[in-house]
Amino acid sequence: MGLGALAACRRPMKGQLWAGSPLYSLSLLSGCLPALKTKEEGVLSQMHQIITHLRKQKYNADYDLSARQGADTLAFVSLLEEKLLPVLIHTFWVDAKNYVEHTRKWYAEAIPFPLNFFLPNRMHKQRLERLQLIWGESCLADEEELEKEMYREARECLTLLSQRLGDQKFFFGDSPASLDAFVFSHLAPLLKAKLPNGKLQQHLKSLQNLCDFCSSILSLYFPWDGGEAPSSAPKTSASEGTESEEEPYKWRNQILSVLVGLAAMIGYAFLSGIVSIQRGPPGAAGPRPIAMEEEEEEEE
Repeated sequence: MGLGALAACRRPMKGQLWAGSPLYSLSLLSGCLPALKTKEEGVLSQMHQIITHLRKQKYNADYDLSARQGADTLAFVSLLEEKLLPVLIHTFWVDAKNYVEHTRKWYAEAIPFPLNFFLPNRMHKQRLERLQLIWGESCLADEEELEKEMYREARECLTLLSQRLGDQKFFFGDSPASLDAFVFSHLAPLLKAKLPNGKLQQHLKSLQNLCDFCSSILSLYFPWDGGEAPSSAPKTSASEGTESEEEPYKWRNQILSVLVGLAAMIGYAFLSGIVSIQRGPPGAAGPRPIAMEEEEEEEE
């Protein structure tokens, strides 16, 4: 899957994962991102499923790679998943300072109301469970020593990537391949995030060719996220007309989001027992409604 395809898929998330957007709807159907809706197989939410589907549609960034380059791709993908991914989870989701001041705050601002109240905590729990599965029982023995070992191996992994990239624009020459997309997806968030505690981030910034690699991809395929100043040119009448046409749908989506959120909270309150309705026994004392005949007699 080429970086151009990744850019096309990611563009709707320029600002927020707003209610009513295609990616927001897909995330509700699949429960997670990335998600791809297809006619043949429905909604795909696993990365390998999405890549396999795109390759069937003749979208294959690895078509020109040799057998050795294909083997290198598999080796580096396995290395990143084993050595770098656990540390990225720890950096963004387990490190208390990073999670409170950056990760949870960012997701709470990006996710629409009322999901932003509980989805970040749910995602935090899922990441912790995943990290425990990766660590196994060793995380209970000496967590501090294990953390030091993890970060040491992650720094070695970044150094190895830097040596493999060298002076090339991409890992296999002048054209991006799936390995470039995979490496970028892991390095770009770490490079661009404003983390209060950036131990691994500092090591990445010391590897200039990897920083240039991420900056080049951002400017080529994600210009709206590449740090470029927004254009100061006045909006055309066509764009203003488009915004005015979308305004009613925007308000409708916001109102629907609020109503769905209220219904979900009320349903949760009843199901969890926070709110309950109790009916008294038959014949119990209580205020008795006044019949119409009695009301007329009292008026006379």
